[in-house]
This record gives sequence, C-alpha cells and structure tokens, in this order.
Amino acid sequence: MLVTGSLGQIGSELTVALGERYGYGNVIASDIKKDSSGRLSNRCAFEILDVLSFNDYKEVVRKHGINRIYHLAAVLSAIAESDPQRAWNINMEGLNKTLEIARKQKCSIFFPSSIGVFGPTTPLDGTPQDTIMRPTSMYGVTKLSGELLCDYYHRRYGVDVRGARYPGIISNGMLPGGGTTDYAVEIFYAAVMKKKYTCFLSEDTYLDMMYMPDAIKAAIDLMEADAGKLVHRNSFNISAMHFTPGEITREIQKHLPGFVIKYQVDPVRQAIADSWPNYMDDSAARIEWGWDPEYDLEAMTADMLRALEERRSKGTLEPEQQA
Repeated sequence: MLVTGSLGQIGSELTVALGERYGYGNVIASDIKKDSSGRLSNRCAFEILDVLSFNDYKEVVRKHGINRIYHLAAVLSAIAESDPQRAWNINMEGLNKTLEIARKQKCSIFFPSSIGVFGPTTPLDGTPQDTIMRPTSMYGVTKLSGELLCDYYHRRYGVDVRGARYPGIISNGMLPGGGTTDYAVEIFYAAVMKKKYTCFLSEDTYLDMMYMPDAIKAAIDLMEADAGKLVHRNSFNISAMHFTPGEITREIQKHLPGFVIKYQVDPVRQAIADSWPNYMDDSAARIEWGWDPEYDLEAMTADMLRALEERRSKGTLEPEQQA
C-alpha cells in the first residue's frame, strides 16, 4: 500500500500504524520532499513523489505493485486561503491523477475529506450525513469536489474509493501544517513548554475534534470494512468530541493550574471556523462500518500532556515545536 503526503501530520503516523499492522515490507511512504529525519525511510521503502506528475506517480504504483493508496497529499485550510490556485491544483489535480491511476492499476483508495465541506447554511449542531453543503473556503470547495469525483469514479468505473470527513486532528507526534483547527494542537505544546498560549480563534468557537489514534483507526477500519455494507462512501461523517478554546483550556488547567490563555483572533481562520459544524452526526459510520472512537476530551487531554511532558523531559521536542 502507498501513502502519499506521508510526512504530514496524519501521514507520518498512519504510515507507522500501517507498517505495524501489515508489515513494513507492504507499505511504501511517499512525499514531495525527502524524509530528512529518517523516521519513515528507516522503516519502509520511501519515494520522493510529486502527485501532480502522472508518469512518476504511475511508475511508483507499478514498480511496487500497489493495490491500495492512502491519498493524503493536500493543502490545508488556512494555507489554501492564502494561495487558492495552488490549493485547487494540488488538491484536485492530485486526487484526479490518483483516481485515474487507481482505475488503470486496479487500486483501492482512501480519501480524507473534512468538515470543511460544510458551510454557514449547513445545520451546525448534529450536522447530518446527507445535508446541504455550500463551503465558503477554497479548502472546502476542493474537498467537496473531491467527494463528488470519488463517487463518480466508483459509480462509473467501479473504483473502490472510500472517505471520511475528518474534524480537527490533535496529535502529540507532529505539529499540524496550516489548518483552522491547529490551535487545539498548539495549545498543548504551549502549555507544556511555556505555560501560556495566544489563541487565534475566539474563546467560544465550537469545533468538532478527534485525537490522532482515533483518526488512524478510522482510516484503517473503513478500508477493512465489508464493501457490501457501505451505503455511503465519500465521505462518512466521523466525530469523537467537540469543544471550544475556553473548554479545552479549563481541561488543561486541571493538570496545569498555572496555564493561562489570551485571544488574538485571526479573521480569516475565525471566518472559516464559524462556517463549520459544531459537531457532526456520525451515525451512518457507526451503523455501516462500526465506527467507535476511543478518546473523549478528558482522556485525550491527559494522554497529550503525558506524552509531551515525557518528550520534553527527554529533550526530544524539536525546536519548532517548542516555539
């Protein structure tokens, strides 16, 4: 199986999880840049790959005998707003090439969609699996367009492509790369290293969130699910917890009473967050393939702080993570 964008926040951990589950000899990591840390390339085959290069992409799939692609290469929400044309090109053309290669090489695909597909006219509380979807960010436009393109390839060509609408992802392994929900990761690093944090969203902004172990679990479980039971494919609402910056601050303060927060709202990311659901109804995923997250806010907070404190004491937090 091939993971594109394997050096990103999700890819770096999904690649390891796949290797541990299926054997590292069956996993090929790839990214547009070199794995300078060796975290993945020391465990499995690694390919430098630009997903916009169709011939190079096809050759990697052919050379390694790939039959499943986890296509994670994408430009995230906040960065997408600063360069919409680049976001459209990478997010849509990269997916289009992935689907076309999968059609020709008989591969299955996992495509991560997002809460970004929804917009301000979508019901904010208990957002249904099937509802009005009018995103107002370029990231959301590409993810919704991607869902439709995936459905087309499944319906027209029989490509086994499946997807999940991820909420914000919280990880203790790697900082995120330009998303609207990044604060929910940054706040933990700041709490451990500096005991203070400046948040770019307002104190009462509700957003759906998920701890990385559950995000990885969702990708693997969905691709292992019985296709005959899937009514939906691209993509499933999946949810685990939802909270505001104020609520996560109070949960952190239970462990670190001296932690303080202030707010300096970024209008671009605040506008994006305000257009997204407070929480999604993920009953379709629970019914069709048994989705069942393991972490809530309390369990996730305790585990995040434990893991980061352990890394800090060992001196393994990288400089950019400490900033």
